Amino acid sequence: MAREAIIQEDTVIKGKIRNCRQIEIRGYFEGELTAEEVNVHKGGTFYGTLKSDRADVAGSVQGEVFVKNLFNIRSSGSVNGQVRYGQLAMEMGADLSAELRNVPPRLSGDLDITVRRGKSVVVTTEDITAIDPDDTPDNLTYTVSNTINGFVSLLNDKGTSVTNFTQADVEAGRVLFVHNGSSGGSANFDVMVADDSGATSGRAQTVTVHVKD
Repeated sequence: MAREAIIQEDTVIKGKIRNCRQIEIRGYFEGELTAEEVNVHKGGTFYGTLKSDRADVAGSVQGEVFVKNLFNIRSSGSVNGQVRYGQLAMEMGADLSAELRNVPPRLSGDLDITVRRGKSVVVTTEDITAIDPDDTPDNLTYTVSNTINGFVSLLNDKGTSVTNFTQADVEAGRVLFVHNGSSGGSANFDVMVADDSGATSGRAQTVTVHVKD
């Protein structure tokens, strides 16, 4: 049995963790989790099936939750889904709901790419990726704005600028950034992502493009 696992801020993990004594979630975890003790910190997110002896939630938890003993929800905590527990403690301001609500998409990736001057580069999932456990990649649509010194295009028509593409396009390697050949060592564009229900990732974020000769 693993003693302790920590999911740091800005870290995204999808899968299964089993037979862990203690896990600290400060980033994002989606999947199945079994541990003696689970701590979801403020800013941390869990989506899936959680089974534990004890759980302390100051972040966001959605899905099926089975806590054998004490389930503690802090004032900043939000728990939605099917919940079973032995004992429940809730601070004032905590949110516990039996209804699973739509999860808005989250924009991840390093938001940083490199292109040769006047050339194009594929935008990969390491650069940008949309995370949303209740929507498929085809239903996660990016909007592009504020493009400087180039444009975003799709592989089947490299000469045409686009303002929208999907997560499925990113995963298939169909999204390109095309540099316009101008002088200077940088370019950029802004992106946000929306799901099929219209929920968004919030304020548009800037993708920095480094230009090399």
